Amino acid sequence: MMSRRLALAAVPVLWVAVLASAAGVVYVRHEARSLFIELESLAAERDRLNIEWGQLQLEQSAWSNHGFVERVANDKLRLVLPQPAEVRIVTP
Repeated sequence: MMSRRLALAAVPVLWVAVLASAAGVVYVRHEARSLFIELESLAAERDRLNIEWGQLQLEQSAWSNHGFVERVANDKLRLVLPQPAEVRIVTP
């Protein structure tokens, strides 16, 4: 008789434990999904920044290209190459 009372008293405790466990599983799965979404958005941002970095490296290499420098000097600064007869070499 005593063990039956103990078993009946344990049922509500087990019921509360099962409900708490279920609520814990729901909460943990929600957090995991939220963190996964955040991870994916950070990965997308990383990829976008890597693309931008590559484009900046290409732009920087273009700025140091001789033809580009000469074109900018001609178009924007109105500089021209001197004729060979106009070149003077100065030595100390």
